[in-house]
Amino acid sequence: MTDSSMAGAPPLTVMTVNIHKGFTTFNRKFILPELRDAVRKVGADVVFLQEVQGTHEDHCRKVNGWPDAPHYEFLADSIWPHNAYGRNMVHAKGHHGNALMSKFPIVHYQNHDVSVAGPEKRGLLHCVIRVPGQPLDVHAICVHLGLAESHRMHQLDLLCEMVRGEVPDNEPLVVAGDFNDWRRRANAILEREIGLREVFVNAYGEPAKTFPARFPLLCLDRIYVRNASVHLPVVLPRKPWSHLSDHAPLVAEIHL
Repeated sequence: MTDSSMAGAPPLTVMTVNIHKGFTTFNRKFILPELRDAVRKVGADVVFLQEVQGTHEDHCRKVNGWPDAPHYEFLADSIWPHNAYGRNMVHAKGHHGNALMSKFPIVHYQNHDVSVAGPEKRGLLHCVIRVPGQPLDVHAICVHLGLAESHRMHQLDLLCEMVRGEVPDNEPLVVAGDFNDWRRRANAILEREIGLREVFVNAYGEPAKTFPARFPLLCLDRIYVRNASVHLPVVLPRKPWSHLSDHAPLVAEIHL
């Protein structure tokens, strides 16, 4: 991270949260409308979302309060006019994946399939955001890595390869999401290979505990940056978040 931000430039507030397809833990209750209210109150400029439902033929008929629009559009509404969605898991009744909501224009996006053989489908959603007053575009990559460590190691290699090929060395980069990295191996790899720094490690000496949200023990969710500095990253409080997601959301103020 750089030690100083651009003079006079407002910070960019980012948030990441795994929304579990709009349901509480164990799919007991559909809570997407409550989740939308909570995300709005945070007021982040850019929101990284994992496990976002695009469509589901059965749920749209049977689940009370199921929106007509894809979930990322329902969450974005009028607050985040720019959004992108990357389908990862496609099945007979619908699909889900990662999404990014932004208050600023997304001038380009691409979803990269990083699935490893088997039923678990994963992706890296790369968005290029044009922030008013900033001379350089901001690259934002929404991440959801696999549960198996061998899969994660391969996916981290693919992430590094993608950054080298698609992100100019001098442009700001934010990589955030659910890394499922309970053994804490990603930090050293990403810093060594592509110069990413994890914001909680930089600020407090260790990554944030985010899972399970009610009593967090594991550091699964991360925010990494390059060519930017970060002020006071926070884990959002249990109330109301432990009711809304099994992952505690992270928020950081990023200075470009």
